[in-house]
Amino acid sequence: MIRSTLKMLLGVALLLFSSMLAEAGSYNGLNLLPQMGWNNWNAFHCDVSDNLLYETAQQIVKLGLRDAGYKYVVLDDCWSSGRNDSGYLVEDAKKFPRGMPALISDIHALGLKFGIYSSAGVMTCAQYKGSLGYEQKDADLWASWGVDYLKYDNCYNEGQSGTPKLSFDRYKVMSQALATTGRKIVYALCNWGNDDPYDWAQTLSNSGRMSGDIIDTFNRPDARCPCTESVGCVWPGFHCSVMNILNKMAAIQPRTIQGYYNDMDMLEVGNGGQTDSEYVVHFSMWAMHASPLLIGTDIRKLSPANLAIYSNPAILAVNQDTSTSAAHRHWLYRVEPDQYGEGEISMWTRELSNGDTILALINAGMHSLSMNSTLDEIFFDGPSQRKQTWDVYDLWANRMSEDEASGIINGDDSPISPTSSTRFNASAMSYDEGIKNGHPALTGGKVASIEPGGTFAKEIPSHGVGIFRLKAAK
Repeated sequence: MIRSTLKMLLGVALLLFSSMLAEAGSYNGLNLLPQMGWNNWNAFHCDVSDNLLYETAQQIVKLGLRDAGYKYVVLDDCWSSGRNDSGYLVEDAKKFPRGMPALISDIHALGLKFGIYSSAGVMTCAQYKGSLGYEQKDADLWASWGVDYLKYDNCYNEGQSGTPKLSFDRYKVMSQALATTGRKIVYALCNWGNDDPYDWAQTLSNSGRMSGDIIDTFNRPDARCPCTESVGCVWPGFHCSVMNILNKMAAIQPRTIQGYYNDMDMLEVGNGGQTDSEYVVHFSMWAMHASPLLIGTDIRKLSPANLAIYSNPAILAVNQDTSTSAAHRHWLYRVEPDQYGEGEISMWTRELSNGDTILALINAGMHSLSMNSTLDEIFFDGPSQRKQTWDVYDLWANRMSEDEASGIINGDDSPISPTSSTRFNASAMSYDEGIKNGHPALTGGKVASIEPGGTFAKEIPSHGVGIFRLKAAK
C-alpha cells in the first residue's frame, strides 16, 4: 500500500515537473532538437536480433554517424514473445538470448541510446502483443531495462480513433505512464497522421507521424496512399512516395515547434529504390522540415555514396538548427510529366535561428531545368531582408568524395579534423556552436550573391534539388 501510494505521488510530481519543463521547449523537457538515429523496419521488418542491433550500433560508431548526431538505435516491431503471467512483455529468447537489458547496456556503452516499439492497440502492426490497457506495466518494464525512446504505433486500436479527442486520450495514457516511471524517455507517436496529431500531440509527445508509411520511391503514385494533402486526410494509408509526403508538409508547416516535430517517416537512403539525386532530395527536405532523421537501411552494407549523403554536415546543421521550424512552400508549378505521369517544380524556404535563410529549388520533372527565384519571392514576409545583399552557399558543394567515404568504411579511424569541409563532430561541438564559430563544413560552398531586386538561378537536374544557405553579405 505504501509503495503504491509513493509511486502515485511520484507520478503526480513528475507530471507537474513535466509541465514546468514544457516552458523550456517540450512537454517533457526532452528532444529540443529533432531526434536522429537508426530504425530497423525499412530494411529488415521482423528479421531482428541481438546481433543485428549490436553490430549496427558498432557500425554507427565506426562510420562516424554517432558523432554526426545519430544517437538512437531503435528496435521496431516483432521483438516480444508475448506476456508472462504477471502481464509483462517478454523479449523473444531466440532473437535476444542475452535478454534485452544486456543488449541495451552494451549499446549505452557505445555512447548511443536505445529505442523500443509498441502500438497503442491490442496488437502491434505485425500482430504481436500491443500496449493498449497495459501502458503502465510496459512503461515500467522499459524504464527498468534502460530504454530511452518509444516509437508508439496505431494498429488494432479497437475503434479508439476517428476523432482527434479519441486519439488524444488513447495516446495520453502512455504519455502519463512514461512520465510516472521517472526515466527520461522520448515519446514518438506513429499514428500516420490519423485524426490530425499535428493539432494536438504537442502537449503529450515529442514527435508525431504526419503521413502514411513511406516506400522507397520518389514520386510514384500508389492507391494505397490515397491522400495528397494532410488536412482532411481520412485514411493516410501506406506506400507513400517521397514527394507525396513532402507536399503534405506544406499545409502544416506552422505545426512544427521546438520539442515536437512532424515526423515524415524513416529515411530510405541506401535501400536501392531511388537514384542518388532522388535520395539527395529525400534527405535534404526531411532535414529542412526538422523531421526526425532515422536511417532506415542496413548500415553494415552502406555504400560510399550513401554514407556521404547521411554524413553531410551542412544539411544536418539545418535539421539541428535551434529554430526547430519547418519550411514554407512559396510555389508549385506543373511541368512535363515523367514515366509516372508526375511532374512539378517547387520553391521552399526556411529561416534559421541566426538569421540565415535556406532556399530549396526542387525539380520533380522529366528534364533538367534552369530554376530561379527572386529576392522578393525568397523574403516574401520580410521587407527589410529584401533590401539586403545575400551571399549564396551550396549545401552540397562540399559533399564527401567517394574516396573519403570508402576510406571510412574500410576502417580509416583518423579523427575528424576541426578544419574539415566535409565532416563535423557534433559530439565535440554542437551544430549551433559550429555555425557560430564559422566551421567550414556547415555552410557549404559560396556560389553567388543576390543584390536587392535580384534573381538567383541554378540548373537543377531531373528529380533533383538545389539547396542553399543565404547569409547576409557583410
